[in-house]
Amino acid sequence: MELYQLPKFEVPKLKAPKLERLKFWHNKFFGLVVLTVFLSSLCGFLAGALSGSYFYLEIKEYLSKLQIELPEPQIIEKIVEKETVKEYQPQTSQEEKIIKAVESVSPAVVSIVITKDVPIMEQYYISPFEEEWPLFELQVPQYRQKGVEKKEIGGGTGFIVSEDGMVLTNKHVVLDKEADYTVFTNDGKSFPAKVLARDPLQDLAIIKIDQEKIVNQQGRLSLKKFSTVKLGDSDNLQIGQTVIAIGNALGEFRNTVSVGVISGLGRTITASGGGLVETIEDVIQTDAAINKGNSGGPLLNLKGEVVGINTATVLDAQSIGFAIPVNKAEKDIEQVKTLGKIVYPFLGVRYLLITEKIQKENNLSVDYGVWVIKGSGGEPAIFPDSAAEKIGLKEGDIILEFDGKKITLENSLSKMITRYDPGDKVVLKILRNDKEKIFQVTLDERSE
Repeated sequence: MELYQLPKFEVPKLKAPKLERLKFWHNKFFGLVVLTVFLSSLCGFLAGALSGSYFYLEIKEYLSKLQIELPEPQIIEKIVEKETVKEYQPQTSQEEKIIKAVESVSPAVVSIVITKDVPIMEQYYISPFEEEWPLFELQVPQYRQKGVEKKEIGGGTGFIVSEDGMVLTNKHVVLDKEADYTVFTNDGKSFPAKVLARDPLQDLAIIKIDQEKIVNQQGRLSLKKFSTVKLGDSDNLQIGQTVIAIGNALGEFRNTVSVGVISGLGRTITASGGGLVETIEDVIQTDAAINKGNSGGPLLNLKGEVVGINTATVLDAQSIGFAIPVNKAEKDIEQVKTLGKIVYPFLGVRYLLITEKIQKENNLSVDYGVWVIKGSGGEPAIFPDSAAEKIGLKEGDIILEFDGKKITLENSLSKMITRYDPGDKVVLKILRNDKEKIFQVTLDERSE
C-alpha cells in the first residue's frame, strides 16, 4: 500500500423514513417540550410564591422581635419600581442650568388675578310715544343697571421678594385703585393682596400677602415663611446672554417658561397698558417670549437670579420684549421696608430733551441739555411750589448740567436725578438768553 493511500470501504445505505412518520414524531416531540416547560414554570411559580411568603413571614416575625418593622410586599414592589424608573437626564450643561433655575425660582413666582364689581345691565322696552300708536305697537330697547357682580377683569405676574410676603410686580398690573387683587402661588393656594406702593416714575409696584398661620409640634402658633427669589446684578448683563422668562401667560397658563437672549441694553420705550402711558428708560430688550399676562414676572439668568422685571412687548413685532433692570427695583424694595412708600427726588420742571433735530427745528444755540417748556396739554413748565420755582427757574431756560454732569441723550436728566435722594443739594448750570447761570437747589420729594 502506497503512502497516503487509504483502503477503500463501502458506506452502508440507509433507508429514508417516510415523510408522514417524521411529521408525526416531530409534532409529538414539540408538544411534549411545550407541556414540560409549562408545568415547570407553574411549579416554579407556586414554589416561589409559597417559599417567598414563608420566608417573608419568618423574616418579619424575627425583625419584630428586634423592634424593626418590615414594609408590606406592595410597598416594596413600589419602591423597586420607582428605583428602576430612569429620570430625564439633561443633554447639555446649559439645559441643566435652565432646568435648575426654573425649579429654584418657580415656587416664588405668583399669578395676580384682578377682580372688580361691575354693573349688571338688563334690557327692557318702552314706547316712544305718550299715547298708544294707532297703527301698530312700537317698542324701543333701553338698558338699566340691575345691581353689580364681582368679575375677573385682568391678570398679571409677580414674584415674592421677602419671606413675609412682599411681591414685586408691574405698576400697570395693580393700577386700578378700586379693584381687588388675589395672588395665587405655585402650589395652588390663594391670598388676598394689598397694594403697598406704586412707583411714581417706573412701571413697578409692591403688593403684600399675609403669611399662613401654622401650629408647630410644640403646639405654638407661628407664621409660615414664603419662598423667595434671589436678586442678581443687572449692571453686568451682556448682549447675547441667555435669559429665562417666567409668567402667567395670557392670564391662563401659570408659570409659563420661555428662553431667549438679551437682544439689547439701555433701550428707551413708551409703553401703554391698563390706562397708563409711560416712557421708560434704560430697559433690557430680549427675544424670550413675553405674552400678555407675563407683566411683572421675573427675567432670570442661568444662575436662577432675577435680573429684570418683564414689563412690555411690541405687539406688531416678533420676539421683541422689554424688562426693567432689577437694580432699579432694589431701591423700591428697601424704601417700602423702611419708609412704607417709594419716594424720588423731585426738581419740578417739564422739559424736552434737546437733540440735533430739536435744535434745528427750534433754532436753539446748543444741541444738548433739556429745554424747560409747557406740557403737551398746556400744563405750566414749572410746578407750583416746587424746588425749581423756589430758585427762580423759568420757562425757556435750558438746563445744561446737573451737579457737574452734562445732560445728553445717553445721560438724561431723569436718569441722573434718580441717583439722588430727596433733600440732597445739587448744582444746576442754566442757559438763559444765551448766558450761563449757576443755581444751587435742594431736591424735593416725589411719591405716589
